[in-house]
Amino acid sequence: MTTEPVGAATVAQRATPVDATEESWFPPLRTGDMAVRLAESADDIVAVQELRYRVFYEELAAKPTAEMVRLRRDFDSFDDKCDHLLVIDDSPAGQGAVVGNYRLLRSSVAEDDFYTAGEYDIANLLAYPGEKLELGRSCVAAGYRNRPTMQLLWRGIAHYVFHWNISLMFGCGSLPGTDPQHLANELSYLYHYHLAPPAIRPRAVAHRHVAMDILPVDRINTRSDLPPLIKGYLRLGGFVGDGAVVDHQFDTTDVCIVVPTDLVTERYIKHYERTTGRNGS
Repeated sequence: MTTEPVGAATVAQRATPVDATEESWFPPLRTGDMAVRLAESADDIVAVQELRYRVFYEELAAKPTAEMVRLRRDFDSFDDKCDHLLVIDDSPAGQGAVVGNYRLLRSSVAEDDFYTAGEYDIANLLAYPGEKLELGRSCVAAGYRNRPTMQLLWRGIAHYVFHWNISLMFGCGSLPGTDPQHLANELSYLYHYHLAPPAIRPRAVAHRHVAMDILPVDRINTRSDLPPLIKGYLRLGGFVGDGAVVDHQFDTTDVCIVVPTDLVTERYIKHYERTTGRNGS
């Protein structure tokens, strides 16, 4: 007899279950045959974990545990207390498959236990006024890495941020590879041009801290080839913390992303006003 892994619990066991009373505030948001919604069942969470396994461990270079290999799922202890934002392909070919996701953890339910805290000192972020939101485990299936899918994910996040009155988002953003010297331009660009203000600047924990200011300003190529997700956070007015962290399990070098939500909620409100104005409701 095998033990079901942490992260495979039913939605009813999570800290913020999505039940019938909550569906009204987060109905599926649609673009054609694609929809974004929150996970509503154990099957949804299993589908998310299977997607993450395919992307992180089969397509990329992450190193799974033996149990992950057996189940072909990516899971950890945070899954059971997070909300999971899903992109669904409802086309005849897609058959309702989960093709994208974000993992969302609010400070009011996290009990000060965040994935990011394993890499960064986030005490000043948690002291920031209002509800905070950790974003994590973002991935999109091959064939769906396009603007419409990402727009759906961000519509879902904006809806979530607006509903829960989130004041600050944070999480780990990843650059490929574990040699900071090969990422010298990217890390230096982020440090010199997008370092968070001191009041909301997390710092990599001492034993994992990797200096980011590898190159002087005059040697940086400001057309830095950053991953699209990190570029997206920066376009929203995001910042990075002090210090990178090498993650050997996922074969990445991480930076801590911090995004005050003023711009996110402002854009959502404008979109909502335009939509309701057209619909007359």
